[in-house]
Amino acid sequence: MLILGGTSEARALAGSLPGTTVITSLAGRTSSPLLPPGEVRIGGFGGADGLADYLRARRIDVLVDATHPFAARISSNAAAAADSAGVPLVVLRRPGWAEQPGDTWHRVRDLAEAADLLPRLGRRVFLTTGRQGIAAFADVDAWFLARSVEPPEPPLPHRLEVLLDRGPFTLDGERELLAAHRIDVLVSKDSGGPDAKLVAARERGIPVVMVDRPPAPATAHVAATVAEAAERVLSL
Repeated sequence: MLILGGTSEARALAGSLPGTTVITSLAGRTSSPLLPPGEVRIGGFGGADGLADYLRARRIDVLVDATHPFAARISSNAAAAADSAGVPLVVLRRPGWAEQPGDTWHRVRDLAEAADLLPRLGRRVFLTTGRQGIAAFADVDAWFLARSVEPPEPPLPHRLEVLLDRGPFTLDGERELLAAHRIDVLVSKDSGGPDAKLVAARERGIPVVMVDRPPAPATAHVAATVAEAAERVLSL
C-alpha cells in the first residue's frame, strides 16, 4: 500500500495494518515532518504520470490519498495515476466542520474570495490557512497574525506577525491568543479535526471566514476515519 501522507490520519493508518507492506510518501514541504511507521519516501513523483509509473514499478495494490483536504493538485494527480495504473484509490478525509449555534460564519469558495470579504468584517485578522495561503492576503489593508509550521515566503501582507507553531492547540491557548492580539475576525480552511479556535471565536463573537474544501475525486472510495479507511483497504 502507498499512502500519500502528511496528516495525523495518514500516520495512524500506516500503523494500523499489521502484515501489510506500507510505504508513506511525504511531499517534503516541512523541514522536520512527523514520520509514520514503515517505509517513508520524501519528494514528488513528477506529476500523475510519474506517480503511475511508481505504482507499477513498486507493484502497489492500493493507493491511499490521506493528504490535507486542500491538497487539490496532489489529489487530482492521485486519481489520474490510480486510473492509469489500474490501482484502486481510497481517499481518507476527516469530516469538515459544521456551523454551531452562536457561530457567525461566512463560507467562501477560495482564498481570493476570503481576501475580498475581509475588509467588511474586521481589521485584526487571525489567519490559519497555512503558510502557502498567506500570499492571497498580501494586498489586504489589515493587521494579520498568521500561524504556520514553517516561515511563509513573499508576497506577504505589510502588517504581519507570524507565529511558528504546530498543533494540536488547546482551547485555553486559543482563548488567550485571540484576546492578547485583539483578533476581530478569523480565517480558516474547512479542514476538520480539532476545533478549539472555532470554539474560542464563538465565545468571543468573532466572525469566521470559512473556505470550503474541494470535492474528493468521484472515482475514489472515500473514508471519513482511519478505521473506515483500513476496512476499505483490506476489502480491496
